[in-house]
Amino acid sequence: MSDTQAMIKLENIKKSYGKIEILKGVNMQINKGDIYGLIGKNGAGKTTIFKMILGLSEKNDGTVSIEGSTNEKELMQNRSKIGFLVGTKFYNYLSARENLKYYATVKGIKNSKEEIDRVLEVVGLKDEKKPFKNFSLGMTQRLGIGNAILGNPDILILDEPTNGLDPQGIADVRHMVQRFRDEFGMTVIVSSHILGELEHTADRFGIVNGGVVVREITQDDLKEKQASVEIAVDDLPKAKEVLTANNIRIVREVEEKSTLEDYYFRLVGGSKE
Repeated sequence: MSDTQAMIKLENIKKSYGKIEILKGVNMQINKGDIYGLIGKNGAGKTTIFKMILGLSEKNDGTVSIEGSTNEKELMQNRSKIGFLVGTKFYNYLSARENLKYYATVKGIKNSKEEIDRVLEVVGLKDEKKPFKNFSLGMTQRLGIGNAILGNPDILILDEPTNGLDPQGIADVRHMVQRFRDEFGMTVIVSSHILGELEHTADRFGIVNGGVVVREITQDDLKEKQASVEIAVDDLPKAKEVLTANNIRIVREVEEKSTLEDYYFRLVGGSKE
């Protein structure tokens, strides 16, 4: 990928807290239109990477580039185009609408009523009236995502947006993330330690381990390289007999297995779309 396609680029980013090295030379690139999944176990450095991008913590070494800019003045301007969910901080006594109204004012968003209406519809909280203190975990995550997309940012960062959610909540977040890219034109970076979920959501991935991004891959890299044809049959012994009779070697034989998610939705209903 050429640099002109890069929305965010990190080069040799290092960060320590005292004598503890958190990031040990991170290199990664997020391109325009990506849904980029940042994968790593708890403590791998995912949240610290986000803080480097957002300027919430000072790096010890390396270069951060956002939309091609590396100097501090331009970085500050371009960071204003980033929406982010890194934790959720809202006023307990305010409703979803009232909390978003407060943050819209802080962000200097004009025509805030129309924008808040749009955001509440997108995250499924348009008719919710109760105060934040009575929100479920799923509603809290939805409001956090809503705050992140206020003003329709160019880049959206979501740190563990499905953490603690039930299967339906996870599927709902996935659908929203894909909508943000496909309908609203955002470049999205989402972190999770739930590999199966990110595989369903993202199209590019950065694998974080030991304070470095050990590899960046795409969905194509996950596909099996060996050419093959998959045939579903209702009479396996007969199919094997026909193939053998025609000198077609069976390289691999597997039984079809549902994913846990598919099994869950078949059993209890609901939708992952």
